[in-house]
Amino acid sequence: MRLAVRATPRGGRDAIDGWTRDEAGRPVLKVRVSAAASEGAANAAVLALLAKSLGIPKSRLSLARGDTSRLKQIEAEGVTPEDLARAFGAPPG
Repeated sequence: MRLAVRATPRGGRDAIDGWTRDEAGRPVLKVRVSAAASEGAANAAVLALLAKSLGIPKSRLSLARGDTSRLKQIEAEGVTPEDLARAFGAPPG
C-alpha cells in the first residue's frame, strides 16, 4: 500500500500530527521530525517514525517518491488501511 506523507524536517521533535488533505483533496499524513533535510536524514527519520508507530520493521517501508520534496509517497509492504487507522486514526473521508 502507498501512504502519502507531508514531512516537516527540523520540526522540533519526532511526531505524527494527524491527517490533513492536500490541494487535490487526497488524505495526507502530517509527520514532523527533528532531523534536518540533508543527506537523507529527514527521510530516514520519517521512515523510522512511521515504522515505530505501525509496529513494523523499517525494512517494510521504503520511499517510493518525493526524496527531496515535503510531500512523499511511502511504500508500506503488508500494511492495510486498518493498520493505518489503528496507528494514526481514520483518514478524512
